[in-house]
Amino acid sequence: MDTDVLVDWFTRDARDLPWRRPDVSGWQILMSEVMLQQTPVARVAPIWVEWVQRWPVPSAMAASSRADVLRAWGKLGYPRRAARLHDCAAVLAEHHGDETPSDVETLLTLPGVGAYTARAVACFAYGQRVPVVDTNVRRVVARAVHGLAEPGNPSTTRDLADTEALLPHDVATAATLSAALMELGAVICTARNPACADCPLPSCAWVEAGRPAHDGPPRKVQKFAGTDRQVRGKLMDVLRSTMGPVAKSELDLVWTTDPGQRDRALNSLLVDGLVEQTSAGAFALAGEGS
Repeated sequence: MDTDVLVDWFTRDARDLPWRRPDVSGWQILMSEVMLQQTPVARVAPIWVEWVQRWPVPSAMAASSRADVLRAWGKLGYPRRAARLHDCAAVLAEHHGDETPSDVETLLTLPGVGAYTARAVACFAYGQRVPVVDTNVRRVVARAVHGLAEPGNPSTTRDLADTEALLPHDVATAATLSAALMELGAVICTARNPACADCPLPSCAWVEAGRPAHDGPPRKVQKFAGTDRQVRGKLMDVLRSTMGPVAKSELDLVWTTDPGQRDRALNSLLVDGLVEQTSAGAFALAGEGS
């Protein structure tokens, strides 16, 4: 892979995303990375801008209630991410001088920060030379390097080694290449209908092989309609739109198709610490039921 060409392309044509602009802090990059997990850029960007204005440093978020953070999360989905960010803010404020660490090992000790997020923050916030692998990067490497239409099942060891091998020794250039690989997969080398004619790479093993079809097991499509996740979202919508506790009878109206599923979803929100039940039997966002 001609990484120099890819770096030049990214430097010239990368999307102007708000978290890529100058003076964005490690904490703000961390917020963006958590928000972007399983959520499109277009939905994340306006919420992220609001969060940066409201909680520019971890201590600002730590001083807010869990309910405030969950309400501000809106409909980004998977609200446990918001709760973990709130926990993370408290740890950063109390134990890290209100700063986000720059090394992967320390980042991994923070609540809600996994292997991908730790490397992404180290790379994109602090310019470190570490492989950052998401689904976009895996797809680009599979096609351009290995000539495969799809990357197959994830393998942390293999995927990190494949990406590490592409990184130049120069630290700053390596950090830019990590962003460029991700960008290429997001806007050109997409899962469906890749725009190969617009690809900046002068050669691609998959294209040179005639763009062979994927011959492995089909990708699993994660459905949403009718799932517990949909019911959880509807329950959270009601609780976010109401200040204070909500009667169980009001939540019952959210999902009448399957009361058992509704109660299971509500219980899972309690278990996850996103919702709490008052002594009177009503329900509220965590931190708002007393």
